[in-house]
Amino acid sequence: MPRSKIVVDTEEPPASGRARLLEATSQVMRAADSLEVPLSDIAAKAGLNAALVRYYFGGKDGLLRALLERDAGASLAELDHLLEMDIRPSKKLRYHLAGLIGTYYNFPYLSRLMIKLLHEGSEEERQRIADRFLKPIARAYEVIVAEGKAIGEFRNIDPKLLYFNVIGTCDHLFSSSVSLKYCYGITEVDDALKRQYIDQVVTIFLKGVLVDGA
Repeated sequence: MPRSKIVVDTEEPPASGRARLLEATSQVMRAADSLEVPLSDIAAKAGLNAALVRYYFGGKDGLLRALLERDAGASLAELDHLLEMDIRPSKKLRYHLAGLIGTYYNFPYLSRLMIKLLHEGSEEERQRIADRFLKPIARAYEVIVAEGKAIGEFRNIDPKLLYFNVIGTCDHLFSSSVSLKYCYGITEVDDALKRQYIDQVVTIFLKGVLVDGA
């Protein structure tokens, strides 16, 4: 009796409806350069019925909160790893700046999304977002600045203000791409421009943060 042939399926399983809706939301918002995109466009991009947004997320607000978790959660884990590394504080800051700009390059709507959810959420939701996403970054800056001061590498800078310095600078190229278009005729932040921006931001910040001769 001939042996039956074993067929190995090498195709990856299709993404779940939840994952497809999240990725579609990300793609549609990037293409529109706006958070105000209709569910019909998101559903069409995902190839799913718009009613599934309510099924998976409870509505559009839940979808946006889940997208924030998807896009920002991994960066927070990387920040924890960075803090544990046995390297100089200046290198931690350098790597963090590059990583943060890379995150905004991949998800240029991220800062606007967080601000929207903070402004429109309940007091409880605002506190949850702050505890989950904002405070870990603020604490990381406190640690890095304290380490830098302790070894005489950093000037006497305020980590609270550093938070706003860093987030505002790293995000602005991506959240204000319309300015880039109408001031400089640049319609897209490509990889080369991203790398140039990283180099310039890192140079400016380190020259401002490090003591002379460090």
